[in-house]
Amino acid sequence: MQSLREIYKIGRGPSSSHTMGPERAVKIMRERCPEADLFKVTLYGSLALTGKGHGTDEVIIKTAAPVKCEVVFDSVTPCDVHPNTMDIEAVAHGKTVAKKRVYSVGGGTIAFEGEKYELYEKFADDSIYPLNSYKEIAEYCKAKNIRLWQYAEECEGREISDYLLKVWERMKQTVHEGLTTSGTLPGCLKTQRRAQKLYNQRHIDESAQTRENRLVCSYAFATGEQNAAGGIIVTAPTCGACGVVPSVLKYMQEERGFSDLQIVRALAAGGIIGNLIKKNASISGAECGCQAEIGSACSMAAAALAELFEMGLEQIEYAAEVAMEHHLGLTCDPIAGLVQIPCIERNAVAAMRAINAVSLANFLADSRKISFDLVVKAMYNTGKDLLNSYRETSSGGLAKYYELD
Repeated sequence: MQSLREIYKIGRGPSSSHTMGPERAVKIMRERCPEADLFKVTLYGSLALTGKGHGTDEVIIKTAAPVKCEVVFDSVTPCDVHPNTMDIEAVAHGKTVAKKRVYSVGGGTIAFEGEKYELYEKFADDSIYPLNSYKEIAEYCKAKNIRLWQYAEECEGREISDYLLKVWERMKQTVHEGLTTSGTLPGCLKTQRRAQKLYNQRHIDESAQTRENRLVCSYAFATGEQNAAGGIIVTAPTCGACGVVPSVLKYMQEERGFSDLQIVRALAAGGIIGNLIKKNASISGAECGCQAEIGSACSMAAAALAELFEMGLEQIEYAAEVAMEHHLGLTCDPIAGLVQIPCIERNAVAAMRAINAVSLANFLADSRKISFDLVVKAMYNTGKDLLNSYRETSSGGLAKYYELD
């Protein structure tokens, strides 16, 4: 598996696969073809169908600048390899000097057709983590009497903890920015920001449980709204699902006084879970629906919380499995192709579900029947069975029936 840096990426929203991925692809083509005076980019599949709402063409043109760039949306040609497919053609003096097909496979990760998987980035080396299933990792950790975060440090060196501390600082900063910003999000939906209201408006007869729900949800809304506005966020594992992990960890740190070091270790455990999903299934909504994004984020958050409470390997597995199992079949149907409705609310709902999953794992892990590896396999196959209209094409579900003003 790859480095946790490929799960937790710091960058601008609103979409890891539709903005961060294409941005990285164009940057690489610019480096490879410095003589180019024109780039022609053709978007296919989900990139073509929801690229306008995600701002894909805008980020491509900005990245190519000052070189002129033409962007074509081809929503007809089928995508046989991956639904997020793009062709980038570099032209110099009227002649094509290079043309590459690129796949944006989720979480900002890209693959050039015919090349070793992200050969140009050392952190995308698929052998950084030699074990590729939770069962293998858990058996290894038990044999060495180490925790998941220690396994991460063993594979990546202690510098991964330094990186995760930067990730945590960025997550907290994004929440702060979201809580202190009001107004309307960009786009045709004119969606009102609601994080600030959730955070400030205490219920008249607020119980401890209601307070937890309100604060966790406010942090998730804050992050999701910053993402939708093109702010700087951390993929966890994607832009569209970036609010789940930070919201539960921030709340628990404030409520229970966990140190930043403990949070970093929790992020490592959650990152390994995200890595396993990415390796053995998908974190792309265009490939497997929202279960691959929000479901994965919920699993990561549940595992991170379980690590934070120093639960056992079986309990961590059960928490992550429960979190994913009850997102199976979740469709990706963003209205108008914007990462707003239902995306932002889903982050908040998944955050609360992650907390509930950990509570169940505390009591029931010893009686579980479904392994984490099994539910990941089920999620991938479920995603492949989803109709194309429910895989980030904005042609089914809420996106189909919501009437724009």
